[in-house]
Amino acid sequence: MENIPDTFDPKPRKFIVWLFVVSSTIMFGGFTSYYLVFAASKGKGHGLVLPDAFIYSSLVILASSLTLFLASKALKKLNFSLERKLLWITMILAIVFGVMQFNALGSMVRTGATLVGNNAAISFIYVVSGVHLLHIIAGVGLIINALAGSYKNVPAAQSQYKMEIASIFWHFIDILWIYLYVFLLLNR
Repeated sequence: MENIPDTFDPKPRKFIVWLFVVSSTIMFGGFTSYYLVFAASKGKGHGLVLPDAFIYSSLVILASSLTLFLASKALKKLNFSLERKLLWITMILAIVFGVMQFNALGSMVRTGATLVGNNAAISFIYVVSGVHLLHIIAGVGLIINALAGSYKNVPAAQSQYKMEIASIFWHFIDILWIYLYVFLLLNR
């Protein structure tokens, strides 16, 4: 980890995170637009009953956003012990989310709904889930960065910055998953 100098200005770095959020939003918007056009041209959606693991993983990712929000509140109150506990819980929930997503995709494969097949709409589910999982991995990295910062004797501004970056990104991928899940439910 680099030490942040006294003249540290987080605005340019936050801008990069927000730029990534906007570009990811555009990318997933493109994915869902493609899906709508494809489904309209074929007159059908993916035709699947989505795995139950998707709804349970949605609840898990919502819980992880709550624990990250509470960790941020704990940091603002300088309750570092509670902040660490909540960050650990957030990270564990993130991993549980990822495992549940893999289980959901595995259950789809067991029912014959594979990535490569005669229904591109089903392939879409794999693509958006996979790209979202890449975002989850990046988010876990940011949570680990905030967690590592909580164990080091760093200035409060640096800890707040790490937490804010992790929060912006994590809450974004939480909202993104809820959007994708609802989209898939409504467009079967």
